[in-house]
Amino acid sequence: MSTGSGAASAPAPTSTHESTTGGTFSSLKIRNYRLFATGAVISNTGTWMSRITQDWLVLSLTGSAAAVGITTALQFLPMLLFGLYGGVIADRFPKRRLLLVSQAMLGLCGIALAVLTLSGAVEVWHVYLIAFLLGMVTVVDNPARQSFVSEMVGPKHLRNAVSLNSANFQSARLIGPAVAGVLITTVGSGWAFMFNGLSFLAPLVGLLMMRTSEMHASVTVPRAKGQLREGLRYVRGRPDLIWPIVLVGFVGTFGFNFPIWLTAFADEIFDGGAGMYSFFNILMAAGSLAGALLAARRRSSRLRMVVVAAALFALLEIAASVAPTVWIFAILLVPIGMLGMTTNISANTSVQMAADPAMRGRVMSLYMMVFAGGTPVGAPIVGWISDTYGPRTGFAAGGAVSLVAALAVGFMLARLGGLRLQVDLRPGRPHVRFVPREQLATAA
Repeated sequence: MSTGSGAASAPAPTSTHESTTGGTFSSLKIRNYRLFATGAVISNTGTWMSRITQDWLVLSLTGSAAAVGITTALQFLPMLLFGLYGGVIADRFPKRRLLLVSQAMLGLCGIALAVLTLSGAVEVWHVYLIAFLLGMVTVVDNPARQSFVSEMVGPKHLRNAVSLNSANFQSARLIGPAVAGVLITTVGSGWAFMFNGLSFLAPLVGLLMMRTSEMHASVTVPRAKGQLREGLRYVRGRPDLIWPIVLVGFVGTFGFNFPIWLTAFADEIFDGGAGMYSFFNILMAAGSLAGALLAARRRSSRLRMVVVAAALFALLEIAASVAPTVWIFAILLVPIGMLGMTTNISANTSVQMAADPAMRGRVMSLYMMVFAGGTPVGAPIVGWISDTYGPRTGFAAGGAVSLVAALAVGFMLARLGGLRLQVDLRPGRPHVRFVPREQLATAA
C-alpha cells in the first residue's frame, strides 16, 4: 500500500468509478449507517437552527454585515490554521472514539451559548468566542466524520453514503431555519441554541449503539514524524486530488458566504426580517437537497462535473446579485443551492475515492481546510465589500471569483488529461465538448 507520490506523472483522470447497487437510498440498508444518519439529521437540524439564530443575533447586536462575516470567519479560522493536524489525528486514532468526544463537545458549546442568551447576558464577544471553540472541535470532527463513512459502508456504497450525508444535512436545513424563525419571533433566540446543544445526544446514542463487528476494516497510522508533510507530498503528486481541492477552495472562500449575503438582502435590499432570512435559507436548502439526491443516483464521479457545476453556480450567483425583485432573487436561490451541492459532493467523492485509505484522513482534512478554512479569508472581505459597496456588489464579486477559478481549473484538468475543446455547429451533434487531442487531430 503505497502512500508516496509516485503518481505524479500520471495524467489526471476524468472520472472515478465504483460499483454501487440498490438505488438512491442503498446505504440506509446498513444498520450502522442508519444509526449514524438518524442521529445526524437530528443534530443537523439543531445546527441549522443555531446557525440562523447566531447570524441574526449578531446582526441584531451590531447592525453590521461585517460582524456576521467575522463570526463566520472565527468559526472556520481553526480549520485554516490547524485543519491538517486534525487529519493527522483522524488517521492515528479510531474514528468512532474521536466522534464520541467531538460530538459531546459540540453539544456543550451549544448549551453554553443558550445559557448566556437566556440569561440576557450575551454580548457579541461571547458569540465570537463560542464560534471559535466550535471551529476548534470541528478541526478533528470533520475529517474523522468524513473518513468514518467508508468504515460504515465500505467502498461499494461510499459515493451513495456521502451523497446521502449531504441530503441529510440539507433536509435538516429545510426544517432548522423554519423552526428557528418561529422561535426567534416567539420565545427568543436562547431556546434555538438550547435545542442545538441537546440535539447532539442523538448522534452520541447512535455511535454507542453501533456494532463494531459490522464495521469495515479501518486503517490507523502509527505515530511517526513527518506525517503531515507526507500527506502534503501525496496530494501534490496527484493532480486528480489537487485540482478539485483548489477549485472548492476558491468556491468555498468566495462563493459560499451566504450568511452574509442572505442576511443583508433580507434586511437591506428587500426590507424583510428574520422570517424572510429563514425563507431564503429554506429555498437554498430545497435546491441543495435536490442536488444531493441527484448525486446519490449517479454511479461515477466525474471531474468535469465539478468544473461545470461550479461555473454554472457562479454564473447564477452573478445573476441573483442583480435580481430586481424579491421573487426573482428567491427563485434563483433554488438552482444556486442545487449546483453548489453538486459541486461539493462531486469534488468530495472524487477526492475520497481516489485517496489511499491510509491517507484519507489527511486528504480530507486538506479538502475541508481549503473549502471551509478559506472562509476566514473570504468572509471579512466579502462582508466589507457588502458594507461598503452594497450587498449586490458583494454577491457578484463572490460569483465572479468562483467563475474565474472554475474556468482556470477546467483548463488545467483538460490540459493534464490531454483534452481539447471541440466546437461542432452541425445539427444533431454535441456543439461543445472536450475530446482527446488525438481524436481532434484525426477529425481535422
